[in-house]
Amino acid sequence: MLVNLNEVLSYTKVKKFGVGMFNGLSADFYEGVIDAAEQLRCPIIIGVADRFVDRLDFEMIAEVMIFLAKRASVPVCVHLDHAKSLKNIMRAIKAGFTSVMFDGSSLQFEENIKRTKEIVEIAHSVGVSVEGELGVVGRGDFDFKNPEFYTKPNEAEEFAQKTNVDALAVSIGTVHGVYKGKPKLDFERLSEIRKRVDCYLVLHGGSGLSDEDFKKCIEYGINKVNIFTDLTLAVNAQLPEFIKQTEDLTPAIFEKIREIVKQEAIKKLKIFGSYNII
Repeated sequence: MLVNLNEVLSYTKVKKFGVGMFNGLSADFYEGVIDAAEQLRCPIIIGVADRFVDRLDFEMIAEVMIFLAKRASVPVCVHLDHAKSLKNIMRAIKAGFTSVMFDGSSLQFEENIKRTKEIVEIAHSVGVSVEGELGVVGRGDFDFKNPEFYTKPNEAEEFAQKTNVDALAVSIGTVHGVYKGKPKLDFERLSEIRKRVDCYLVLHGGSGLSDEDFKKCIEYGINKVNIFTDLTLAVNAQLPEFIKQTEDLTPAIFEKIREIVKQEAIKKLKIFGSYNII
């Protein structure tokens, strides 16, 4: 069933667990993720990153995502990840997405508040949830020693109050993509942010963290965990050998991608405590 982000994350108020948000690029990815959620009986979020919007037939993939969400036997939120423009956010809303993220983390603090608030007002008027971001979640070369990149608890409190976002992505030492060093997460900072804000908290850059890191992040207040890189790494690792051993690749290759993604999603969801929720 198709729901918005608030409805999916509301389950975390009843039981402490992390809802998985899995970005994808094709129906095989999304089917695999939803299969995993249905097997474990948990809510799920499927997403597409803003950087792919202009490289894909966005309206077509949106129709696929929404169709799969409506058909699912568990709550599914359809989410636009890391949008930096109102244009793409409006495309997602018009296409039927139930959640959008405005990433204003590169803006000055006051400008981030202003633009996020404007988007919240537009999205909420049509029942669409909004995720904001404060702090910098870099890529593999993230400078963990620079305190300016981390989310400041007092700013998180002000940001949440002034924007009325449904969820807030925070920077506590994670990075997008493959880590080039060992991540050192600031759990004290996360705990303090959790005390100061009422909205849901989001962990970006989850691929590559240890099981214990994930569990501790959820224990300290994370409600939503984003995953993409680990799905693609699993497909890249397993698909070539399968292709070598398979004579008829149609439709076997698509079924294999779906199964690889499903099993990887199941691993993550179990770590997040996402099972027997529905």
